[in-house]
Amino acid sequence: MKFVCNKYFLLFFTVIQSITMLPCATSSLAQSQIQQFDDRVMLNLQQSRTPPQTDVMLFLSRTNMYGDIGVPAALLVGGIISNDSQMRQNSLYIASSTAVSYGLMVLIKHLVKRRRPFVQNINIVPVYRAGSTSFPSGHAATSFSTAMALSNAYPKWYVIAPSFLWAGSVSYSRMYLGVHYPTDVTAGAILGTGTALLLQPLKR
Repeated sequence: MKFVCNKYFLLFFTVIQSITMLPCATSSLAQSQIQQFDDRVMLNLQQSRTPPQTDVMLFLSRTNMYGDIGVPAALLVGGIISNDSQMRQNSLYIASSTAVSYGLMVLIKHLVKRRRPFVQNINIVPVYRAGSTSFPSGHAATSFSTAMALSNAYPKWYVIAPSFLWAGSVSYSRMYLGVHYPTDVTAGAILGTGTALLLQPLKR
């Protein structure tokens, strides 16, 4: 068991190091190609916006906080009411996974300091101007962490499918709204998923 945990920790921190070093470890040409891809995707999404779609994307983006807090809270309340220790333990697992993902995301943002798309490229016009820095996406990190942890705790298709559909929709909304690049979202999703996998021993 100790060997397995050590293996997970080594793999996890290798992923974290790779995410942190990605913006500066690649060659200038690779960075330029990645940036061009990111900008192209953002400009294409910007051109396809419509008022109804924008309203939906704003709504999806806002559900992130409610999902991250509401899912473990609902399990905790359900576990207390039904006197179900497994449900209470799973609530702790999901909450811990999301909290750790959030903390690591803040740390990586501080280290990388990538500028928001609309700051990096004046041709990118956001729906609203988000603060802080861009890499990785906090919404993607925490939503995928919640989705992965919930799916680990209750590995049924009717839990897994909606969970990842929600996390994917939240992450896509961040690009659509013009506040995160595709690579920001991808890194956030990897970070959140990896954290949930690392903390699997907390689930019942």
